[in-house]
Amino acid sequence: MSLTDAVSHLSPERWEKANRLLVRKALAEFAHERLITPERTDGGYVVRSDDGLTYYRFTAVRRALDHWQIDADSITRTRDGAELPLAALDFLIELKSTLELSDEILPVYLEEISSTLSGTCYKLTKPQITAAELVDGGFQAIETGMTEGHPCFVANNGRLGFGVHEYLSYAPETASPVRLVWLAAHRSRAAFTAGVGIDYESFVRQELGEETVERFDGVLRERGLDPADYLLIPVHPWQWWNKLTVTFAAEVARGNLVCLGEGDDEYLAQQSIRTFFNRSAPEKHYVKTALSVLNMGFMRGLSAAYMEATPAINDWLAQLIDNDPVLKSTGLSIIRERAAVGYRHLEYEAATDRYSPYRKMLAALWRESPVPSLRDGESLATMAALVHVDHEGRSVAGALIERSGLAPAEWLRHYLRAYYTPLLHSFYAYDLVFMPHGENTILVLKDGVVQRAVYKDIAEEIAVMDPDAVLPPEVRRIRVEVPENTKLLSIFTDVFDCFFRFLAADLAAEGILEEDGFWRTVAEVTREYQDANPELADKFRQYDMFAPEFPLSCLNRLQLRDNKQMVDLSDPSGALQLIGTLKNPLAGF
Repeated sequence: MSLTDAVSHLSPERWEKANRLLVRKALAEFAHERLITPERTDGGYVVRSDDGLTYYRFTAVRRALDHWQIDADSITRTRDGAELPLAALDFLIELKSTLELSDEILPVYLEEISSTLSGTCYKLTKPQITAAELVDGGFQAIETGMTEGHPCFVANNGRLGFGVHEYLSYAPETASPVRLVWLAAHRSRAAFTAGVGIDYESFVRQELGEETVERFDGVLRERGLDPADYLLIPVHPWQWWNKLTVTFAAEVARGNLVCLGEGDDEYLAQQSIRTFFNRSAPEKHYVKTALSVLNMGFMRGLSAAYMEATPAINDWLAQLIDNDPVLKSTGLSIIRERAAVGYRHLEYEAATDRYSPYRKMLAALWRESPVPSLRDGESLATMAALVHVDHEGRSVAGALIERSGLAPAEWLRHYLRAYYTPLLHSFYAYDLVFMPHGENTILVLKDGVVQRAVYKDIAEEIAVMDPDAVLPPEVRRIRVEVPENTKLLSIFTDVFDCFFRFLAADLAAEGILEEDGFWRTVAEVTREYQDANPELADKFRQYDMFAPEFPLSCLNRLQLRDNKQMVDLSDPSGALQLIGTLKNPLAGF
């Protein structure tokens, strides 16, 4: 690729369109989080800059949960009566004080916005595929066809650390096949842990194939090293070139780390950017790697210490689901993180606390593939796809409803029983919460209808909110103390505000299902669950799904406050930015 080809996606027309889309999202989500307060005018709304001289005017539909559905084409920017082009960077600078952006955070946030805009420009070069065509494209076509990223976060494709050539090689939307780099790590500094019934030797041979393992062993023997003294670790190519060769130079020089070359299988990066789907053998495990790239409020590393308990936590949860008749009846499953490997750099450990990015540079885990569990006629789609809207303004959810031939509320009921009922039951029966956003949930579909849900990203994301819960020793780290009044935010914020808000708005905008009908159906499925489980009646009263309102928890505020580490992982609930309340759309039912 030539130097100029690398930036061919950055044309004036695409840049203008990307900025319009991003300013639309910023106005909508910042208004939702009450960072800005649009004023009503004759034909719509206006937002003024900090100095009061620049005006952003637009039209919008206000929906449930204080959702702002803004018409991107209606947005204008004027200063002293003269119309100016929409520019996201200018927008953030003009509203810097209003958005409470500090001098330290602002430039890094602008860089993340620039990267997000650049990614949008790249996506605008791809052939325009309708939502209906995307649904037919299959699991990985849907995964790489997503254009929006997280629906709430404005700067959601920062990926600071990627150069443009690396973006084109490793960003999920480019759908470029990737071969992972494999390192041999000396057992004195590395640890492999696995779920019940898995041993290292046979697992690695199954994943890599006999020939590749022999080839790698040969590299070690040629250097006079004994393969039995080493564990194999898969590494993101970016991490090898940009971090390990420099930051871990001592380990390479001493022979604690030996680069063995690339594996044979081709992988595709997933929406989470550091997780890979095996394209060569879809039934084999996903591989999740450490990636020291700043993306959406965190350095996307993986902690070696965290990896040790990962398989045990997954086994524990799989057993809990298996033994629970309500969860079994919904069809819920998890794709378990079956094995993990981590490398401890002793000098960086001596120099840092346990949350430091320096401790998260070299680890990996293997997660089951959902492909082998499919039955005849079933297909897979990331749940994030439901709120993907194509160039014609049609959502994937709408395309699935059409495909199914069901009444929209009936289609929704199937989806809710598969995805939402298990979340209710986990909360009420076990004080167990997930991080069930669109990228962490895979839907199993048949003829457009959701059959069941598959949750993923288990060990790093689940929590048991009962301080007295009796858990096996290796699982205890998932126990957290959360204030009583914020416990239900695991559903109100993570599900209602961060996902259903967008799904309901899309279906209403397309004229498929009125908002009232959407939330009535959610209320009915909630009641249906509660009526079927009367033994939990006290808990239903204590944590009321039909309460008139709930606290508004703001995600962008977290990122605007600290975009390198949005949340203190040792105290996740302490980091919440709670600003006023939202009316609960279930309260009326």
